[in-house]
Amino acid sequence: PIGSGPAGPAVDPAPFQQPWTEQPVVLLGLGDSITDGFGASPGHSYFNRLLKPSQSDPVEIADCHLRAVFPQLTADNAAISGSTSLELLDILLPRVETFPDEAYGIVVLTTGGNDIIHHYGRTPPREGAMFGATWEQAQPWIDNYHQRLHDICDDIGTRFPGGYTIFLANIYDPTDNVGDTQHAGLPAWPDGLQILTAYNDIIAQVASERPDVELVDIHTPFLGHGIHCRKFWGRHYHYGDPHYWYFANLEDPNDRGYDAIRRLYLNKMAEVLPEKLSDMPVPEQMQR
Repeated sequence: PIGSGPAGPAVDPAPFQQPWTEQPVVLLGLGDSITDGFGASPGHSYFNRLLKPSQSDPVEIADCHLRAVFPQLTADNAAISGSTSLELLDILLPRVETFPDEAYGIVVLTTGGNDIIHHYGRTPPREGAMFGATWEQAQPWIDNYHQRLHDICDDIGTRFPGGYTIFLANIYDPTDNVGDTQHAGLPAWPDGLQILTAYNDIIAQVASERPDVELVDIHTPFLGHGIHCRKFWGRHYHYGDPHYWYFANLEDPNDRGYDAIRRLYLNKMAEVLPEKLSDMPVPEQMQR
């Protein structure tokens, strides 16, 4: 059951009542299918709903969007469904332009989930397609992910000489922290949950190590909205919304899941950006 109506946390409309900056701002989407919006109906991806609410959104969130606070906002979604963190660094990022000095970058990034779930047990495990790997086998690939995330963030930084913030989401778990992939139409994977946890630990660590990165926790709010959402005796059962937030392919959100992600991103942005942007020097080009 997918339920209906809003999903995820409430968003306080107060911060969205006045601009956070008058300078040009670029919203850049990077990473995999979650940011690309795979499985969302038109206008319902989280990236699109950051820019403006969908027609189905309730009135209480109608004014909570980035165009309300950035008068000079442009957007570019360069995420590609199916991409891994390796492909993001080696193939996708080199295609991203360097933006003007006066533009501030707001980067929304989801990457790493495909490193883990590909290729669904159909091929032997390898870096970038680890499904079925043992914990020992995955150790060097996990270590490489840590450095690769830093490299990705460093590369993003070169694209925004005028300043930027990366909002990096962690990776959700459709098994609701049970790890029983065999009940989701995939082969059993005894060490899968441990590997996913290691990836999420790295994402949190990178966010803590870098002043240019903010962690957006989507993993915790999605627990209880996966394949065990109806099990009222479960640890993560949600009595107020015991519904499934994933698309038919298991690995992407449905419209309600995208709603929740949009809200989580907006809340983190409202927490961080007004103060951060108020401390930014006015670009020289805007002083003329």
